[in-house]
Amino acid sequence: MNKWFITAIIALSIGFNLAHAAGNADEGKNKAAICAGCHGADGNSPINPLWPKIAGQSPRYIEKQIKDFKSGARVDQTMSPMAMPLSDQDIADLAAYYSSQKRQIGEAAADKVRTGEAIYRAGNLETGVAACMACHGPAGSGNPQANFPGIAGQHAPYVEKALKDFRDGKRTNDASKMMQGVASRMSDEEMAAVAQYVQGLSR
Repeated sequence: MNKWFITAIIALSIGFNLAHAAGNADEGKNKAAICAGCHGADGNSPINPLWPKIAGQSPRYIEKQIKDFKSGARVDQTMSPMAMPLSDQDIADLAAYYSSQKRQIGEAAADKVRTGEAIYRAGNLETGVAACMACHGPAGSGNPQANFPGIAGQHAPYVEKALKDFRDGKRTNDASKMMQGVASRMSDEEMAAVAQYVQGLSR
């Protein structure tokens, strides 16, 4: 891992703004009915694996993503209009509720686990792919202080799509373009392998 990458992680950790509205999980549960159609009542998105699991995610990360959908910093034909009418308090309440739920861990495809684990833990020195665990942690629990998301147990199709979106410039709301830089060096095969490994990773 190069010095720039390490420096960026430290800078983001130190400079992360902790100020945000206090969320109420009980209020969030009441407000989550409209979210349940896609993300499920408990945030585990049981219907479509292209919709992310948000159960157990850092509340600040959930808040950031919803606010990015609302502002246009992140665009999705379903989520963008859903986020528009939400107030900061609504967003904080939803984040508090979904972060309090337990994420269900999936199973990884056996033929991709070894490759996925190798990239997740060590990256690819030949192509300059950084180790995923540098930001997301050895167990995939993320780094809430730096607002790096927990990804353990996330749906593999969603992870794979997210990586391709970062690579292809369809998603650009990552801090310092860090994920765009990492994904730009990954092959489709590496993305698929990492996604499968993450799906079965337990925090």
